[in-house]
Amino acid sequence: MDFKTLYEKVSPRLRKIALRYRGCGYFIDSDDLYQEMCMHLWERFKNGMPEGVNEAYVIKGCEFYILNFLRKTRDKAMVLSLDNPFNEDSDTLKDILPDTGESLERNLDRKMLLDKIRNNGLSRREREVFLLLLKGYTLREIGKELGISHVMVNKLKKRIIKKWQKKLEVTK
Repeated sequence: MDFKTLYEKVSPRLRKIALRYRGCGYFIDSDDLYQEMCMHLWERFKNGMPEGVNEAYVIKGCEFYILNFLRKTRDKAMVLSLDNPFNEDSDTLKDILPDTGESLERNLDRKMLLDKIRNNGLSRREREVFLLLLKGYTLREIGKELGISHVMVNKLKKRIIKKWQKKLEVTK
């Protein structure tokens, strides 16, 4: 069996598994889990998957891999509280983060969302446009900066919005 056929057979089940375990890692969503399982599947296939294994065996192997992946990731994650001291001087995050007039939690949520958008799912060009939009550049200024038309910048902006509207609707 070739990889494409195997992938098409097991892919729907891997997506369901990824949905089941989403939220088990601190900053890992179901798309990340699905991609990890697909990469594991490819590695197994590339290194010579044993002959005669059935789909259930392959799927269970991917599920065990992702559970181990989550366990390792969870062990490395560091969770900080806004109120708990993090050093010997008893400083808290609330003490050192700047006051912007909005609630600290809302400010952190906004910064984490911007960071997540910037680092996940955008092409290199979309990321460049996104960063310039954050700095307040107009479409024409971005086009001039990147050497592309403002119409192309507008298309890239719409793609960014479309990608992240889907992800934000899932998290609501």
